[in-house]
Amino acid sequence: MDIQTEKLILIRWLAEIDDINIIKQFKALKKSNEQGAAVLLTNQEKKAIDKGLESVMEGRIEPHEKVVHYTKKKYPHLFR
Repeated sequence: MDIQTEKLILIRWLAEIDDINIIKQFKALKKSNEQGAAVLLTNQEKKAIDKGLESVMEGRIEPHEKVVHYTKKKYPHLFR
């Protein structure tokens, strides 16, 4: 089923709903979608990002080409 058909099915279903709680849930979904869903990171992910940013601030960086070369060498199965 294509996306337009899916949307029409949802619109028809939503038009028939009389439950205010479901309407509120859809409004909350709409609002969160408009605001952009917040990305929730684990503490470990946040620490890894902070560590990477710290490395950049200290000048410990490698050129993109070098990183690609090392990555292809270490993980050749990921490149075709």
